[in-house]
Amino acid sequence: MKKPLLALAFFAASFAATAQTSAPATPATAAVAADAYTNMMVATIKELQSTNDPAATQQAISKFERAATVASNDWLPRYYQAYGYVRLGFVAKGKDQQDKYFDQAQTALDQARALPAADASEIGVMQAYLYQGRIMVSPMTRAMQYTAMVGESLGEAEKANPQNPRVHLVRGNDFNFRPKMFGGGPEAAKPHYQKAKTCFDTFKPASSIAPDWGKGQLTSLLKQYDTAAVTTK
Repeated sequence: MKKPLLALAFFAASFAATAQTSAPATPATAAVAADAYTNMMVATIKELQSTNDPAATQQAISKFERAATVASNDWLPRYYQAYGYVRLGFVAKGKDQQDKYFDQAQTALDQARALPAADASEIGVMQAYLYQGRIMVSPMTRAMQYTAMVGESLGEAEKANPQNPRVHLVRGNDFNFRPKMFGGGPEAAKPHYQKAKTCFDTFKPASSIAPDWGKGQLTSLLKQYDTAAVTTK
């Protein structure tokens, strides 16, 4: 236990504003380190979710890389790394750059998936989200292959946790941006968005750093239905 405790203690110190004299790891220093780790993760998750700026997103990803190096048994830093790269992929310019980010996201997600405590439902949702990014890069050549893979990943995620609201949000997005001739469109997506809303209303993340994203995106999407209903009256 000493090595992990010392690593966390060092990690805490690296984020502290004041210098402290080195001391052997104890339950007290371990608690301080754990608190510092959690506080850093909470702050970095907030940074990631509150920006669409590529440079700021990359900075957050770098912090998650540091966290993953220290807390090597925690799946969450690698998961958020993947999330950050997926976000970069959606806003990047140029197909090659987009695919590069999605490749980096896949590497991080595979590392998160390999850890024993990884949440299968959240991993499955992020995998589906990543595949949707692959489709976006080249819809005409990739839709057939990756649409099936999106469905498979969401099926696994839903099996692991049917009440995970992100399962239904990402499935709604899958239908929303799919051509109507292939069974997609806003009306096909709406029931999945409504299911996501019901799940979000009762969802409680497992911890302060567990995945809790998507509600703002869903609220914005549902407003579009309300606006459409008003304009058609």
